[in-house]
Amino acid sequence: MADEKLGKIFENEDLLVIDKPAGINSDDFEKRIHRLDKDTSGVLLIAKNDKALAFFQKQFKNKEVSKKYLCLVVGNISNEQGIIDTLIGREKKRGIKQKVYLQQSPDAKGKRDAKTEYKVVKRYKDYTLVEVMPKTGRKHQIRCHFTYLGYPVVGDKLYNFKNQICPKNLSRQFLHAYSIKIKMLNGETKEFFSELPEELQEITNNLN
Repeated sequence: MADEKLGKIFENEDLLVIDKPAGINSDDFEKRIHRLDKDTSGVLLIAKNDKALAFFQKQFKNKEVSKKYLCLVVGNISNEQGIIDTLIGREKKRGIKQKVYLQQSPDAKGKRDAKTEYKVVKRYKDYTLVEVMPKTGRKHQIRCHFTYLGYPVVGDKLYNFKNQICPKNLSRQFLHAYSIKIKMLNGETKEFFSELPEELQEITNNLN
């Protein structure tokens, strides 16, 4: 936690909120309350005691936490906003990769509900910047859902399409957790923010 790469957003006796850079595994943090993929940057919550860990994790489990991401996807999404509501489960052929399953699919048994809301922030010639509000917390949910729609996350090496276009100088997936709203132990609701990292801002600045 003392790593100088980790920007501290907030801290009290129960909670540490950091600005996780891409490339750092959130599973390495003891008492982390939720997880971000290694190459996803943004707001990460870490409990400072067992009571706080149980309190905050319960809110995630009960879907009481509001999370917002910024995501650049390949292609031009036709709708200004939408909801992706499917099942998600592990893909049989590739262990870590997740796959969308439909309710009526014969393989749907045992798969978990996954719901993602989104709205368009800005359109570019070959890409769309979207604000994403996941309503469930499945592994790789955002990345899996947008690939399912046909608009994979830019720079995503696991869920990309063959010969997928990618902006020059982007070395990671363009996915950033910029906001989390959660209730504190004293009953107060707080929202924590992380600005889009400089390397991602430069990518959007150079798009047409």
